[in-house]
Amino acid sequence: MKNRTTVELKSERETVVTRTFNAPARIVFEAWTKPELFKKWWVPKSMGMTLVSCEMDVRTGGTYRLVFGQGMAFFGTYTEVTPHSRLVWTNEEGGDNASVTTVTFEEKEGKTLLVVSELYPSKEALDAAGGAADALVETFQQLDELLVTLA
Repeated sequence: MKNRTTVELKSERETVVTRTFNAPARIVFEAWTKPELFKKWWVPKSMGMTLVSCEMDVRTGGTYRLVFGQGMAFFGTYTEVTPHSRLVWTNEEGGDNASVTTVTFEEKEGKTLLVVSELYPSKEALDAAGGAADALVETFQQLDELLVTLA
């Protein structure tokens, strides 16, 4: 059975994306925190974009910077890093519309329930983000394909 990605609007300021992966939390966490792995799955192939630079200092207080081929950059700070179970970071490229992303990894019987929450400062900021949460459906499929090779 294929694992399904669910996208839910929790409130006018928060989206939550959920999916179970057929891999232990340790491996899924590595795919989120090692730049050489992250680059392989993060950008939806259908968008025709490439991630040309991926800098990640994954520790509480560390920063990240992702640069796409068109020069568009996403950056922020890790505010919480709990290996194999939780990541929290700020998305600072939005200025006053900065959001906070929380990712939890819950392992059960060798599988990992992944929950990604995006909390925006306002309804308008969430609306301006467009279909960012929906793009995770495709990227999670790509992550699934990568995890098969890492298991």
